[in-house]
Amino acid sequence: MIDRLIKTILILLLIFTPVAFGSMELWAVTVMEFGILAMIALYAGGRMFSRREALREPLSAADASVDPQNKIIGPYFIPILLLAIFLSLILFQMIPLPPALLKILSPKTYELRQQLAFPFEGAGAGYWPISLFPYATKVEFFKWAALIGLFIFLLRWEGFGKGLKGMAPYLVTILMVGVAESLYGIFEFFSGHRHILHIHAPNLVNSVTGTFINPNYFAGYLLMVIPLSIHRFTSLDGKTLLMWFGVIVMILALIFSASRMGIACLLLSFGAITLLFKDPHGERRLSRMLIFILALAVIWAAWLGLDAVIGRFLSVADDFKLRPMIWKSTFQILKDFPFLGTGLGTFVQIFPIYWTFHIEGIVTHAENDFLQLASEAGLLGASILLATSVYFVVKTFSNPYSAAFSPGKYIATGGFVSILGLMLFSLMERNMQVPANAFLFTFIWFMAYTKSSNNN
Repeated sequence: MIDRLIKTILILLLIFTPVAFGSMELWAVTVMEFGILAMIALYAGGRMFSRREALREPLSAADASVDPQNKIIGPYFIPILLLAIFLSLILFQMIPLPPALLKILSPKTYELRQQLAFPFEGAGAGYWPISLFPYATKVEFFKWAALIGLFIFLLRWEGFGKGLKGMAPYLVTILMVGVAESLYGIFEFFSGHRHILHIHAPNLVNSVTGTFINPNYFAGYLLMVIPLSIHRFTSLDGKTLLMWFGVIVMILALIFSASRMGIACLLLSFGAITLLFKDPHGERRLSRMLIFILALAVIWAAWLGLDAVIGRFLSVADDFKLRPMIWKSTFQILKDFPFLGTGLGTFVQIFPIYWTFHIEGIVTHAENDFLQLASEAGLLGASILLATSVYFVVKTFSNPYSAAFSPGKYIATGGFVSILGLMLFSLMERNMQVPANAFLFTFIWFMAYTKSSNNN
């Protein structure tokens, strides 16, 4: 009963997070966080109940020696420790510190706090946190804590069972949401309706966006969904043909999102699939299938008209003039706040101080998720997450070709390509900060890790 409730919540979150404007609004992020908390609470309650029942029954020596806690403490101790240190670092950013200590840990923060202090406070009178905007850091902390908690929970939860069957409902849900988002976005764009759900947004829907508020966020989501379908490409039954149609629709939607980096990453993802994926019936078979599907999508797109996409590519020079200027200013932030950063989520508040160029509006992100993370969490926080990522990549893909043909291996390979695609995309656009994409990214990483571990 508890596992069924957890499965229902997880599937609902896989649907809700992208549909609710990519969960960019605070209320949507809060729903996601409470959903994750509900799953963890249900799991913990179920474990407590089962342990009480187990205590009433005598255990053999063999059973007593098997501690279920070893499943999480043993194999995953290092990454969990690193993630716990990262969360502790973000908490530390919000703790008010004595001025003398703040001056040692973050001299630039101390300098800014001194300049912004009220005159009647006097020099060094108050206790100040490292974060320049603690509320924004608190919001980001809860989001990171929820996603890290989700990953650890998924590692422990045994509700997926063994084999592909237990993972099938979630894969189907992800693919169906991707196709539904694509069809909806195509309809809104080509019909001229130009809505995002109930909001009339003609200025935002100048390309296919699905229910996301930005076409790049939508393209990043599809970049993760499309590679997950490769486990069905080796058969020719009716379900596979239907999936082929769904993949073509998603590729079509990604093309008409006019996301230049998204389209480039899609081509790189297809290339990575052909390199990493070994088909027992011949390696060329998958390559031909991918080329055929991509060609059909491009022909369909050309028939509909590629004027908007071509126009977007022609403006690439102007956009790439802006990005280096933003990166240069962000590097200056990192230079001034090298060790502990400005506080997670504070980029919008600190960037105007380093603004050295003219642009209409405000700069809300650094157009590079990794560079922005380093400026906000410092080199210490970025290094912790880098070490965690390297650990999981090495553990997950240290021997990708050793396993024999199995659907689980295809899921692991598709998951790896999904992760790689979004990380490459995030070098040029904000994507991993989008809650819907971060949620799916976390789930896919878990799925790729566990399926690869089972095969290896």
